[in-house]
Amino acid sequence: MTSWTISGTLTVERALDRPDLLADPVAKALAALPADHAARLGVAAIDPELADTAAFCETYGSPLEASANCVVVAGKRAGEERVAACLVLATTRADVNNVVRKRLDVRKASFVPTERAVELTGMAYGGITPLGLPAGWSLLLDPAVVAAPELVIGSGIRGSKILVPGPTLAVLPGAEVVEGLGR
Repeated sequence: MTSWTISGTLTVERALDRPDLLADPVAKALAALPADHAARLGVAAIDPELADTAAFCETYGSPLEASANCVVVAGKRAGEERVAACLVLATTRADVNNVVRKRLDVRKASFVPTERAVELTGMAYGGITPLGLPAGWSLLLDPAVVAAPELVIGSGIRGSKILVPGPTLAVLPGAEVVEGLGR
């Protein structure tokens, strides 16, 4: 098992051993990952009231710069909706108005409303993660995310967090590293 330097006071277990700490689509995606990548992921139970990044980092002693946030963005072109998940470091924000809009090739891109993002992903708000996204979605990754040796990301539920090596995120379905995504 990986030894995590970013875990703070968390008790980290192998994610493969704790599907109960993952949303259903996340557990299924983890099981479908190549074994060498899946075995590297850890999961830790947290207080669901502390799932938001700033509160999580402060309470559990995990560095903010080692956390990544996943947002769901959409736009339309010729009546067709184009949806993508964007993963950026918690110290940055996704450049939705320029980089994401151009990548989706839409006139206007915006964050998907909370209820709809939850419905589309099958994940809890505050726990949406790049693992287990709907088939066909683009997963846009900031280069700093992929370069990070270790990151904390959502688990699909508010009651846990996943610890993952950044390079593992690049092997997820639909993953694409996009320069300038995080600002």
